[in-house]
Amino acid sequence: MSRSKPTTDLKPYFQTLEDLEGPFNWNNFFGNDNPVVLDVGAGRGLFLFNSSGANPDKNYLGLEIDYREGRRAATRLLKADRPNARVLGGDARIAFDKFIPESSISEVHVYFPDPWWKKRHHKRRIFTDVFVRQVTTALKQGGELHFWTDVEEYFERVKNLMDHASQFAHRDAPEEKRPEHEMDFQTSFERKKRNEGWKIHRGLWELL
Repeated sequence: MSRSKPTTDLKPYFQTLEDLEGPFNWNNFFGNDNPVVLDVGAGRGLFLFNSSGANPDKNYLGLEIDYREGRRAATRLLKADRPNARVLGGDARIAFDKFIPESSISEVHVYFPDPWWKKRHHKRRIFTDVFVRQVTTALKQGGELHFWTDVEEYFERVKNLMDHASQFAHRDAPEEKRPEHEMDFQTSFERKKRNEGWKIHRGLWELL
């Protein structure tokens, strides 16, 4: 993983937690007061790219611990001139604790997080009781948490965790749609898995 400082020409599309001070003021960060959507584990940024183009009235911030992947996503946003989308390099758990203001987020999206296959490594998974509390604090009332994975066991664990969180209500997740082209997927990982024939498990919960 590359943890070196980002190149200056990618700012403000790519910055790191070390570059900034928290908590954020979203109006200053994006230059407007539009709703803010978080993408936890943004990877190469396909969700950020597609969603920011389709919804210019929303702001998108991707959190990505792999700086190399984060820069790749930011480069795509820079070339497309998407001022409503940014990538922040660093640990999402630290970002939630120190940088994301309370009750300021309209949506949190978590797509295909690392399943940490070995049982002894399950504690490293992003979805824990602590993460649910962080998301609860960050979301506005009526805000949404979206979770997709190709790992059925992981999905069932997260579903059980979320369905027992009384502050959330389970909602119907979007159904799988036929892609119109190779970029018409939520993430590049979804494209890979669906092309290989894997089933994608989708969950959606609303903060009450």
